[in-house]
Amino acid sequence: MKINANSPEDKIKQIPEDRKGAFIQLRNTILDKFQKGMKNHELWQDRVCYVVPLKIYPSGYHCDPTLPLPFINIASQKNFIAFYHSGLYSQPELYAWFVWEFPKYSSKKPDMGKSCVRFKKTSDIPFRLIGKLVQKMSVSDWIQLYEEKVKPK
Repeated sequence: MKINANSPEDKIKQIPEDRKGAFIQLRNTILDKFQKGMKNHELWQDRVCYVVPLKIYPSGYHCDPTLPLPFINIASQKNFIAFYHSGLYSQPELYAWFVWEFPKYSSKKPDMGKSCVRFKKTSDIPFRLIGKLVQKMSVSDWIQLYEEKVKPK
């Protein structure tokens, strides 16, 4: 679902009503558990993004060094709400922890990609688990992991 907006608030206004409340709750969960140094920023038209700002990591994102380093994103796609956490892709232990913990918070199996968790029903979003995930990796942990495992040498 392509949404043209200038701010996260503009994006939220354009999300279908049946998803808007859950999207706002997901955003608030992330904001409530924000890691020191993380910043709300937009990188892609369909996502609300949380990044490591250039003042903390001046090298920026390797695909475009003028952009801050992406960390966590949320999006309302055509058929689901998506939650992206770069640490899930980069740190197998964190991914395994999340998969292990998921059944404690949801009766559904996680629908996951490498860094993406998709929720077709808003009632299936495990907000408390996502809050714990956001707290599990600091900005400095993410920068170190990014430099070791993600950024091309």
